[in-house]
Amino acid sequence: MKEIKIESTLQVFESLDELPPEVYSLMQNAIKARKGAYSPYSKFSVGAAILLDNNKIITGNNQENASFPSGLCAERTAIYYAGSQFPDSKIRIIAICAGSLKVPTTTPIPPCGACRQAIAEYEIKQKSPVEIYFKGELGHIAKSNSLENLLPFMFDKSVL
Repeated sequence: MKEIKIESTLQVFESLDELPPEVYSLMQNAIKARKGAYSPYSKFSVGAAILLDNNKIITGNNQENASFPSGLCAERTAIYYAGSQFPDSKIRIIAICAGSLKVPTTTPIPPCGACRQAIAEYEIKQKSPVEIYFKGELGHIAKSNSLENLLPFMFDKSVL
């Protein structure tokens, strides 16, 4: 037997004001998108904003359904729209703002597993990393330089 050690490195920004200008603007789009989320069941709303290499910004928010598996997360809503409308563009940056509608969320909320897999698909397809910035309703912001930091053992087409 051998042991494998996995480490991830993230950058942490104490406030929105520390973000680079284009990321600050993108996060503002994610915060705005979160306000349009439809989350009557979980009371947990998420907004995502994607910056493409053509400088288009695509936003999405979570959309729930009484038949729970039929809903869709903010990140995948935005990613799939970007993929359908701009199939030749690369995703450069994703900004995510998430939090409970019941209590203040003060820690960064990363993408869920299904969204990580969706981001992985596009990172592999475009052969370039996607920067991911994520935050709660309040508090600091975390940055991953690539989805691989958040999902080190990615499932991809190489195993099919």
